[in-house]
Amino acid sequence: MTAPHGRALLHLAAALDQRAAHDAASFVEQARLAERGVLDFVTLGDTFARPGLDALAVLSRVAPVTCRIGLVPTVTTTHTEPFHVQAAVATLDWVSRGRAGWQIDVSRTEAEARLFGRRTSELPDTPGRVTSPRPVDALWQEAGEVADVAARLWDSREDGAETRDGTTGRIGDRNKLHQVDFEGGTFSVKGPSTVPRPPQGHPVRVVDATEGAARRTAARYADVAIVRVAGPAQARAVRTELRDTAAAFGRDPDDLRVLAGLGVDLGDGERAADPGHGGGGPRQTAQGPQYRGGPVGLAELITAWHRADAADGFHFTPVEPRRDLERLVNGTVALLQHRGLFRTFYPGSTLREHLGLARPVNRYAVAGGSS
Repeated sequence: MTAPHGRALLHLAAALDQRAAHDAASFVEQARLAERGVLDFVTLGDTFARPGLDALAVLSRVAPVTCRIGLVPTVTTTHTEPFHVQAAVATLDWVSRGRAGWQIDVSRTEAEARLFGRRTSELPDTPGRVTSPRPVDALWQEAGEVADVAARLWDSREDGAETRDGTTGRIGDRNKLHQVDFEGGTFSVKGPSTVPRPPQGHPVRVVDATEGAARRTAARYADVAIVRVAGPAQARAVRTELRDTAAAFGRDPDDLRVLAGLGVDLGDGERAADPGHGGGGPRQTAQGPQYRGGPVGLAELITAWHRADAADGFHFTPVEPRRDLERLVNGTVALLQHRGLFRTFYPGSTLREHLGLARPVNRYAVAGGSS
């Protein structure tokens, strides 16, 4: 589907992050509001650096009380076991009936490493030398390997591998189960997975590619890359870089969606954008680019960036979650729909369908069942 000026329709997503929220009801309410606005997906941040609820578990609770919106928790790949990560994400895809994604992130600090008694992010101790954290590039390389082995494990149980034969008692087809025998730089995985192949084949992989260290991983493995830059020219340059790198890895660059990350402070009423936030804005802050103004002004900014082919869409982080998400859905999104820039209904039932991405073919089935 295309917009009136010939470009593809926007993709829109929003963060559900809420400080000090420890009950499911507030997240359910926000997710349902985002679904009413027909947003592609919602994200929920998570980090070892601060206490709080587990994002993946929270969105597993949200899944059965929503119908169409994609659910994307942050999953940190440093210190965690890749086999367990892929099983948890696959389970979210099953309980949401094909609406799961995962935002891949890394853990950078010594304090976070000390939370785990087994693996750390430090280099081995050497007499007379103070240890230092692993380079960020190495952490993102490991994250890419986790993304790679997760996809292999999701393929390790072909569609239809689970059977129920009452006469023989057989509950699986061994010919459709495959070992992955993956050897990474910091881990190895034999496989196969214990969870049936997810409804989407591969749940959607999201990477914040704002930092240069993350871009190579995003270009190689991500379905969605988020970039937090303050102007359309910068966004377009990063998008071109990501697409070119994806092509160098042998990917079709059209399989990568690049969203501009934007904080939004929509205030208490309709008003002109604050100085520095309108026109080509928004303003760069310590938390990244942020728009301050009314819903109409935000729609104008989005329209201008879309017409400049700066990004495939936007990922919004509301400053005041309930207030700003409501004004975003009822004001900005409604206006974009009226202009024909954003859809008015979901095109399918899975997150991949919302994003216009095909379900991946199983690599082992294509190989004729050989692993």
